[in-house]
Amino acid sequence: MAIIDLMAALMGVSMGFLAFLVIGGISGASAWIFYPGPSSGLKPGKILVAFLLGFVAAASSSYLGQYWGFFQSGQMMEWVSAIFASCALGCLFTALAK
Repeated sequence: MAIIDLMAALMGVSMGFLAFLVIGGISGASAWIFYPGPSSGLKPGKILVAFLLGFVAAASSSYLGQYWGFFQSGQMMEWVSAIFASCALGCLFTALAK
């Protein structure tokens, strides 16, 4: 029984990490691609930075929201805050970089 509980705890942590990687990365990279303004083309380095910034924003908004008691893990507000934070930081980075 303890092994199953340990596996569930570890799977939950790794799935949260992967979900934030996907959500944050896609929203950060799409902010770079679809943000209006002059562009010098698709540079892989800047898209990767936008991807990583989106991931960091999504993960940190989730963990800070849980720490401050705004929501618990798995609630809809956690996902909304992760998506909003990654889109906002992706757009801010893109606006400053372009």
